[in-house]
Amino acid sequence: MPLVIGVTGSIATGKTLVCETLVSLGAVHCDVDKLVHRMYDPGKPAFDRIVAIFGEDVIGEDGYINRRVLGAKVFGDADKMNSLTDAIGDMTSEVRKQVEFWRNDLKDIDTAVLEAVNYVERGHGQWCDVTWLIATDQDTTQSRLMKRNNLSAEDANQRLASQVSWETREPAADLVIHNNETEEELIDVVKDEYSKARDLFDKGELPTTRFHGWWEINRTY
Repeated sequence: MPLVIGVTGSIATGKTLVCETLVSLGAVHCDVDKLVHRMYDPGKPAFDRIVAIFGEDVIGEDGYINRRVLGAKVFGDADKMNSLTDAIGDMTSEVRKQVEFWRNDLKDIDTAVLEAVNYVERGHGQWCDVTWLIATDQDTTQSRLMKRNNLSAEDANQRLASQVSWETREPAADLVIHNNETEEELIDVVKDEYSKARDLFDKGELPTTRFHGWWEINRTY
């Protein structure tokens, strides 16, 4: 039975580097964003629903949904984001099936990593053993997002406006990793925290994740 680590945090906080570091230590990895993207591939019901709501201009030259165009339509607009979520369908079920596959079918893995921005809000942590929240200050996040996505300050702020603060998510997390310094420092922290979690898990002493208690209080039906 693998140790399943959930990794979350807002855009441009360093989740990818955290997950890459864990993979380098032997973990298997699932990016929930990519899992969800497959839910609206051409020919699937969500594809048609998204086009009906947001227009045919969201279809790229390759026939797939152009996520940059779609994102520009929904970022910073809660109502449109909710419409997109409804159009995509049951994302939670897809995530649950992925974790069940790790636990039931991959007998030879020690650690699995589930990465998601909306991990807390969607309840993904209910299937994980521990939840890590990656946080950065606002200025650092804006700078990294502008550089990574080649965005103007205005466009970066539009995307950041739709993000949930790390303070809001903190009660559901077992560990908050603040990533305001260098990549090397972040990697060192991840390796150290993984070693601690792995040791506790192997001994059967890993505390029950805080997410379970948070989810019982905050989940919606």
